Amino acid sequence: MTTISPVTQEIAGSTAPSGTRSVPGRAAVRDRVAGAPISWGVSEVPGWGFQLDADRVLTEMRDLGLAATEFGPDGFLESSPRARAAQLGSYGLQAVGGFLPVLLHDPQHDPLPEINRFIDGCLATGAHVVVLAAFTGVEGYDARPVLDDAGWETLLGNLDAIAERASARGIVAALHPHVGTMVETGPETERVLAGSEIGLCVDTGHLLVGGADPVAMTAAHPERVVHVHLKDVDASLAARVRAGDTTFGEAVREGMFRPLGAGDVDIAGMVRILENSGYDGWYVLEQDVMLGERPAGEGPLADARASLAYLTEVTA
Repeated sequence: MTTISPVTQEIAGSTAPSGTRSVPGRAAVRDRVAGAPISWGVSEVPGWGFQLDADRVLTEMRDLGLAATEFGPDGFLESSPRARAAQLGSYGLQAVGGFLPVLLHDPQHDPLPEINRFIDGCLATGAHVVVLAAFTGVEGYDARPVLDDAGWETLLGNLDAIAERASARGIVAALHPHVGTMVETGPETERVLAGSEIGLCVDTGHLLVGGADPVAMTAAHPERVVHVHLKDVDASLAARVRAGDTTFGEAVREGMFRPLGAGDVDIAGMVRILENSGYDGWYVLEQDVMLGERPAGEGPLADARASLAYLTEVTA
């Protein structure tokens, strides 16, 4: 594995998270590992690829020994919160919450009704995390408009309003910097952290593709991290996306996102930083995958198993 971050040795001491600070009452890392349906190729993006059914995905998550899952896109799980809770419970999985692309920069659009509906669903299923992406208003993640200062002011104000509403209802709101959204790059993420009180979802893959160092950002702002998406990245493919030589979707199809330990992100160092800072949230295995057809063999399960084995090894 190639280490991306030059700050890890200084802050974390080593890339292995042995000797992390024990926090009374905090569950072990292994008990805070959740799955994400997109690791099995299930996505909200039209035309993303072959979509596996919930029974296969949830069965494989259960058999891996994952504790919980994010919801995935609309239509993947049961739509009724009561039915969804029963569905997940039948596989022995908790609900973490889910990913919600929401329009934040349009002064004519109030995102709070949509946020409240999502929170209703979280509370009814025992989930506690709303993972926000600053939706561009256009489907997919291969292009985005430029946000002006007025748009930024609206976006930041909406993030604070959402954070306040979520907290009042007992839910954690986290802004997810994401390729093809209004908050993608390192400077854009820093602008959010400086201009709002929203928590941060560190997605190791999307931050790197957006040109940021996820380990350095985590080290600089550990107190803002409230949720984590773990994926490894082929840095050379990520560089091609940034250069405009390929699209995000094409790069995902080519395997830009890798199992943990098989790419260029210092996952072990980042987890060490978080654990030593007292982080007690979820680590979600989220390797964005596109499937051309139904896998004949194990398919995405093999990568999920490899990621879990790596995370278990470096946090033992």
